[in-house]
Amino acid sequence: MQTHQEAINTLERRIDMSVALADIDKDVDVRLKNLSRTVKMPGFRPGKVPLKVVARTYEPQARSEAIGAAVEKAFGEAVRAQKLRVAGYPRIEPKETSAAGVLEFSAVFEVYPEVSIGDLSEREIEKPALDVGDAEIDRTLEVLRKQRTRFEAVERAAAKGDQVVIDFAGRKNGELFEGGHAKEFPFVLGAGTMLEDFDAAVTGLKAGESKTFDLTFPADYNAGNLAGQTVQFDVTVQKVEEPILPEIDADFAISLGIDDGDIAKLREEVKGNLTREVKRRIQTRIKNQVMDALLAVAPIEAPKALVSAEAAQLAENTRNNLSAKGVPSLARMEEWFTNQATRRVKLGLIMAELVKANKLHAKPEQVRVLIEDMAESYEDPAELVRWYYSQPERLAQAEAVVTEDNVVEWVCSRAKTSDERVSFEELMGNADAA
Repeated sequence: MQTHQEAINTLERRIDMSVALADIDKDVDVRLKNLSRTVKMPGFRPGKVPLKVVARTYEPQARSEAIGAAVEKAFGEAVRAQKLRVAGYPRIEPKETSAAGVLEFSAVFEVYPEVSIGDLSEREIEKPALDVGDAEIDRTLEVLRKQRTRFEAVERAAAKGDQVVIDFAGRKNGELFEGGHAKEFPFVLGAGTMLEDFDAAVTGLKAGESKTFDLTFPADYNAGNLAGQTVQFDVTVQKVEEPILPEIDADFAISLGIDDGDIAKLREEVKGNLTREVKRRIQTRIKNQVMDALLAVAPIEAPKALVSAEAAQLAENTRNNLSAKGVPSLARMEEWFTNQATRRVKLGLIMAELVKANKLHAKPEQVRVLIEDMAESYEDPAELVRWYYSQPERLAQAEAVVTEDNVVEWVCSRAKTSDERVSFEELMGNADAA
């Protein structure tokens, strides 16, 4: 076998190879002989079919398999001999003409980039700090109250915060447009479900009242056929319902899992869960800064094959999530995830090198601590611990989290870090997320 390597660009390589046709012919003969021992053909007993008869039917298949095996073997030997780390799968390109007695072809493929971690000492990482106190617990309890809001019908004009149930029909150029009409449609005024101008038009109406109004969609509206367009809506209010929030009492505590309705226990439970959530969000913020720092000090090019595979996986996960919710998705979504996939691939390569070079693999005792910490918020912590340790795949997920945490700690120990006091609202983002 002869080989010749050529660098197409930073990561892409081409290897020209050739294999002897005589070796392929020998492999074809072996395959046909093996097949003749088991093949079943009309008029012959199993194992007694003449080799020539077998060859007439199966020779093309055997030759195709033999060529594939020869190409795979030649490629494997070539990359091992040249110590190349192949990323993805090669693209095999047969030569139009080959020398006598040989099959010539090229393999085009990508290699993994060399990863070199630069100086982290000048990178700045801010560590958010927030203590969970009575104010944060009160805020969270208020959110929990709002999540359990019930609505009661009232005989008055609709105001912000009320839930209205309406019939509406939207017309563009006098014709109903898709998605622009519904019966008994509920939404809360001011909640952001509808456009502000739609909210404003319905505010002040009572049950049984109707209204016709024009509405202009924003220029960046997600439905392209309506963006920037002016339409006319006919609206009839069926119900106006005001929000009724539950009191923070024994019944409220019981609804949240406190069997005896003790408010003090409820507050302690909320504090524990909130402390864990605050810790998780702080870790996420620090981790994001660490990942940005690693990308800055270890610039690499991501192999296209790996990016493509990662984007395909992200798209498939999204399709599955949408399908589980009964939402249709597009067949081709991979291009939506190219940027995210590129970042993930680069970070994966950088972190793998970092873990290997600095022995940052997850230790069993670290994994145990993580799993037991996650289990604290469950009714039966021991059951969750058993669940993780019962399947290698689940345990591997926990190990990956610990390894990532080890990388974050390693980077923080070498970068410039500073504590930054943050407010509850800033850390939690949307208040409802609390």
